[in-house]
Amino acid sequence: MAENNNIPEHWEIKKLGEVCAYSKGKMPQVLKKDKSKECTIPYINIKAFEKGIFAEYTDGVKCNLCNDGDLLMVWDGARCGMIGKAKKGAVGSTLMKILPTENIHKEYLYYFINSKYQTLNTKPKGVGIPHIEPTLLWNFELIVPSLTEQQAIVSKIEELLSALENGKQQLQNTRQQLKVYRQSLLKWAFEGKLTRLNHDPSDLHDEHDLKMAAESQIEYIKNQGSDNLPEGWKWVTVKDICMKIVGGGTPSTKVNRYWNGDIPWISSADIYGIKDIKPRRKITNEAVENSAANLLPKGGIIVVTRVGLGKLAIAPFDLCFSQDSQGLVLNEYYILKEYALWVLTRYVQIFKHQSRGTTINGVTKKQLADLAFPLPPIEEQQLIVEELESKLTVCDKIEETISHSLQQAETLWQSILKKAFEGRLV
Repeated sequence: MAENNNIPEHWEIKKLGEVCAYSKGKMPQVLKKDKSKECTIPYINIKAFEKGIFAEYTDGVKCNLCNDGDLLMVWDGARCGMIGKAKKGAVGSTLMKILPTENIHKEYLYYFINSKYQTLNTKPKGVGIPHIEPTLLWNFELIVPSLTEQQAIVSKIEELLSALENGKQQLQNTRQQLKVYRQSLLKWAFEGKLTRLNHDPSDLHDEHDLKMAAESQIEYIKNQGSDNLPEGWKWVTVKDICMKIVGGGTPSTKVNRYWNGDIPWISSADIYGIKDIKPRRKITNEAVENSAANLLPKGGIIVVTRVGLGKLAIAPFDLCFSQDSQGLVLNEYYILKEYALWVLTRYVQIFKHQSRGTTINGVTKKQLADLAFPLPPIEEQQLIVEELESKLTVCDKIEETISHSLQQAETLWQSILKKAFEGRLV
């Protein structure tokens, strides 16, 4: 409810139902996918309302029509309470048109209903799908200043929200640059540039450089096996750095004695980060003996090669895993597990990129085993790991700050609207 303390005497407090009317949309009798001479009026369904994409047309007969700029609100379904400004068309059956009275500025009303979205988007008791109860909607109290003052409040809201959106956009841009920075770190690390040339990826300044850095990852994978490596490095394959590569499997869920044992068993859904595995199930020794599941010792690397392609992690303890992954038991005489993990982190993202938009089901065990792998001396592997983890820790902290700032921006957005309709903004 609106706070009426300390507001100017000439301001009024009215229920929303007193200052506007509404009319619900209707499902047209005639609805076509293609625009024609008979059907020229766009039908505003949820997709058209949200994205302005019209895919259906009607003749307008017995429809609730709206004009550009009219206020529409979703009254039924998961998005109920969402309000927006219409384009000319026929109002969809889950939308309603809201019409302010003469003494209410349309934009003022728009922002007011926007401020109540979280309250309106609720499920009434005993109802499975959210919808708006008219009694709830029309009983919201609204501070009503003069039209001139409403305009001033709208101007102030738009000024503040514009500044807020600019700030959010800058944060999103920084997040994207941070993503490319991470990719660049990995690229240069495994070309020997991060430790030998003291190359600083923060040299990436503009959009062109960022785009080129991202695209160069794919080019780099094409050039694997060439002689373009620092002195002392050599190309090997993944199978060369492994004692063995083991596949995964899922014991039969119909055999109760295979489950609820002592051995952690994971699927790709249990991998939350490269050093973060949270098993939800355990199996027995008998399950391992009678299924395709294999035990991966602590320190081995799980590479998801099918469902969940793009994930990988170091095993923090002995475990088994599903058939969607392969397990690498490393030869730690030649390779540090942390170095191998970072190299593979980069490669699995390339696998994921290459499979996007295609019918590829994943990466085969042979493809993974034959993957060319840049191998520096073990002392340099340690330096690379230290450099990467130091810089990526800074990236993680910046990412955390960005996420926190974006959450604060959302809270501030709501705070601006709250103050506006309590008479505390101007």
